[in-house]
Amino acid sequence: MSHRRKSVPAEPVTLEVTHLAHDGRGIARLNDKIIFIFGALPGETVRAKYTHSYNRFDEATTVEVIKAAPTRVVPDCAHFGVCGGCQLQHLAPLEQVAHKQALLQEQLMHHKIVPKEWLEPLVSRSTGYRQKARLGVKYVFKKEALLIGFREQKNNKITLTENCHVLDARIGFTIQELRVLIAGLQAREDIPQIEVAVGMEVALVFRHLKPLCSADKAALIAFAQAKEFSLYLQPQGPDSVHKIWPLLGSEYLSYRLSDQNLVYQFHPLDFIQVNQEMNQKMINAALALLNPGPEDSILDLFCGLGNFSLPMAQKAHHVTGVEGSAQMVLRSLHNAKQNQLQNVAFYDCDLSGDFTKAPWAQKSYAKIILDPPRCGAEEVVEKISSFKAKEILYISCNPATFVRDSAILVHQKGYSLVKVGIMDMFPHTAHVETIGLFQKEA
Repeated sequence: MSHRRKSVPAEPVTLEVTHLAHDGRGIARLNDKIIFIFGALPGETVRAKYTHSYNRFDEATTVEVIKAAPTRVVPDCAHFGVCGGCQLQHLAPLEQVAHKQALLQEQLMHHKIVPKEWLEPLVSRSTGYRQKARLGVKYVFKKEALLIGFREQKNNKITLTENCHVLDARIGFTIQELRVLIAGLQAREDIPQIEVAVGMEVALVFRHLKPLCSADKAALIAFAQAKEFSLYLQPQGPDSVHKIWPLLGSEYLSYRLSDQNLVYQFHPLDFIQVNQEMNQKMINAALALLNPGPEDSILDLFCGLGNFSLPMAQKAHHVTGVEGSAQMVLRSLHNAKQNQLQNVAFYDCDLSGDFTKAPWAQKSYAKIILDPPRCGAEEVVEKISSFKAKEILYISCNPATFVRDSAILVHQKGYSLVKVGIMDMFPHTAHVETIGLFQKEA
């Protein structure tokens, strides 16, 4: 159902904030109508300016904090409040984690799911953690200014960014230099985005709408050489991405799971976890919870490039990984070979469709890993009984679909949620990552 937008009052209003919404906005009421207020925290009194008005609720942004909550902190970033990259920098990091856990608890309770045990939240450093990002670029001809950054809050405009505290520092504190670089190119109006990918090296992928002249290419290469970055160009679709610096070496980047002594190669546009410090903690938690042994056959669904498959294969009898992208399956096979793991197999399959006749789906598995995209794994959990798994480890990036799928497992498929916890993969944002262990009831 769409909400009809109405005209908004021009004058700010004073509001008493009572709750925090799932997206990090404060909640208040005025004249029996809910108002969602960006930059406001529970227990605060704020002056807020209306931004949007609808039939059922209004939206506003904080212009003055009259009475601050004890949980309020000064944001690290000068762009907080304008940039849409973060929503919670004004809330103390541990309070952010507590808020995210409370949201998950509330949703589980709503679906009558009671975990037997809550795990301690997994946390990482809250700055310099982000190693994958897509930065928008726009040259404003009338102002002779170049913008680089994330989109602004609530619109598609690009934030005028000086630096970014959540990006890997090698990129986050190089944005001003990137602005000067691109502003000096002949193609400055034809570069709409830069893809950032960081592993054990830093890569930038420049999307360009028209062919670059030799002088522009030389300027980009000189910048990459000085910064020791890998440089890629994308003249058309994703398949057109190609590396132009350094010329020697692989097209691929790599990241390491130090605790498992595993190295993964990936293309700059491949999906990987954006926070590698948290990824290592997540892998360790997954191994501890699922406890793979030499007798176990494990099914890893939505396996990506083998992020969970390979650590599990180090301990299990056999691991079968399934992913919807044939390209990622090839990447998984390559990574298994490079890490000298032979007890793994990978298959390309659309897990949102009918996969029951696939050869891998005809087998039984002692344990299953689910790591789906934001839409969840509803089609899989509806068919989960055919695998006869005693344990399911569910990794989620969306609490709503995690709880929906959990309700199917618990209320229809005979599993209980024995352990669950959150992982703060994206500090300062409203994103909630969940890890949950389900066991088949006797």
